[in-house]
Amino acid sequence: MGVRVFAPATVANVACGFDVLGFAVDEPGDEVIMEKNDGKGVRIVEITGDDGRLSKDPAKNTVGVSVLKYLEHIGQPDLGIDIILHKKMPFGSGLGSSAASTVAGVFAVNELLGKPLRQEELLPFAIEGERIACGAAHADNVAPALYGGFVLIRSYEPLDVIRLNTPNDLFAAIVHPKVEVPTKDARSILRANVPMQQAIQQWGNLAGLIAGLYQEDYDLIGRSIEDVIIEPVRSILIPGYQDVKRVALEQGALGAGISGSGPSVFSLCKGEKSATAVGLAKKEMFAKYGIESDLFVSRVNQKGPVVL
Repeated sequence: MGVRVFAPATVANVACGFDVLGFAVDEPGDEVIMEKNDGKGVRIVEITGDDGRLSKDPAKNTVGVSVLKYLEHIGQPDLGIDIILHKKMPFGSGLGSSAASTVAGVFAVNELLGKPLRQEELLPFAIEGERIACGAAHADNVAPALYGGFVLIRSYEPLDVIRLNTPNDLFAAIVHPKVEVPTKDARSILRANVPMQQAIQQWGNLAGLIAGLYQEDYDLIGRSIEDVIIEPVRSILIPGYQDVKRVALEQGALGAGISGSGPSVFSLCKGEKSATAVGLAKKEMFAKYGIESDLFVSRVNQKGPVVL
């Protein structure tokens, strides 16, 4: 008997929360099918939707690495496991593509083996998968993909991750323009030092956003979705970004920003109707720049990975 798991896409940074804040959405996402085999070791038997870009070597694949680390931890390093990965997300989209695969994989192996670990105990293995994907063990995509909802990474050493309250009527409208912004490029253009005044402004916005989530104060959430440090630099990599953000706000978005390292542009909205209108306006603006795009509208996902 095998298990089939879906894990969701995520929006990391969320404007003012660079590297420490993220939330999950209902779509897109990735699927992993996993079953035991009679042999020894982990095998990736099939990958779809990746145009041949991903390695089937478990030691070089985000899903494989996280599963290997998990099996090592529970004392069954030689257990025979077959993995099929269905990539249903665009690469380099800023929506946590590698994180969705990794979380689906580690959640699936835990389910397959009868849940020896609690869900929150799976995070360190998912983080190891991210290390393979982008060279750094970031948790701002894998943590919300695993826990669902909004997640704050307070510290890495020691790892301290806090799931935040999410207002029930908070929706995300995400538009993914079909241009690629590699994460390494988006990181390489960032400044090493930040002026004190900008840092103070950013801290205030991050605190305001978290307070807004807990108080379910949509106006405060909107006022706080402002990034004065990262967005001014990264937005130059996304054609038409300022116009796309402008129409989102004109259509009633609480706030808008770059999802992860881009090029996807997220907006937080009150209610599905507002989120749909905002998403369509952004899609239309990208079209004016001659750029095709995909639109995803969903409530903030509270479940994380699910068995299908």
